[in-house]
Amino acid sequence: MNLKFTISYDGSSFLGSQKQPSKITVEDELLRAFKSINIDTKIVLSGRTDRDVHATGQVFNCFVPNYWEDFYKLKEILNKRLPNSIKIKDIVKVKDDFHSRFSAKKRIYRYIVTTKPTTPFNSKYITYIKNIDEPLLRSAIKEFIGVYDFLYFQKTGSQKEITKREIFSTKFYKYRDIYVFKFCANSYLRSQIRLMVGFLLAINDKKLNINDLKQQLNCEKCIFKTPISPNGLYLAKIIYK
Repeated sequence: MNLKFTISYDGSSFLGSQKQPSKITVEDELLRAFKSINIDTKIVLSGRTDRDVHATGQVFNCFVPNYWEDFYKLKEILNKRLPNSIKIKDIVKVKDDFHSRFSAKKRIYRYIVTTKPTTPFNSKYITYIKNIDEPLLRSAIKEFIGVYDFLYFQKTGSQKEITKREIFSTKFYKYRDIYVFKFCANSYLRSQIRLMVGFLLAINDKKLNINDLKQQLNCEKCIFKTPISPNGLYLAKIIYK
């Protein structure tokens, strides 16, 4: 039967989510846990996350033998065999044609920053920014909404043939002492969110302006190409309906 798993993980413990030769990844640890209970399967992730990128709502699906009908027990057993940096949050049965990646309609990411200096205990999970201009960032982030060719918002060396993406919604807000950049889109290019946040923070620092952002979004000029560090980025939710 085909099962859909929702998981969270600490990206600082892995060299990315997707299986790689001779490297410790989230997928490697998941497969190791499955094999420990004699389940030989293939994992389909909803999308890849890079090294040091975290997840609170990553999704994958895989086929398991029909006798694993007690999902609570399966979750409990797998969580005991997984490292503390990965946690299975939910398991549900889905149709055989469900595909975690291709069935996804929307993907939500959050990037979090703080104006309080980080400590050795949180520096892997949030990015320190000295000053935040809230009204300016709330205005600037809206420029990303719509269908654009994000040719100049992808990691160098990872060029895709199709670079158009649709961003359905964006939001910049404060939650307690944390500032959050939120993006909802159909999909993203490699490092796209980190480049978008980096550009927004350059606007925040008055090094660039919203007109510069419009020029790069319209592929008139590549002005900024420095992605912000990955440690503040979280894959928050995958939407399938």
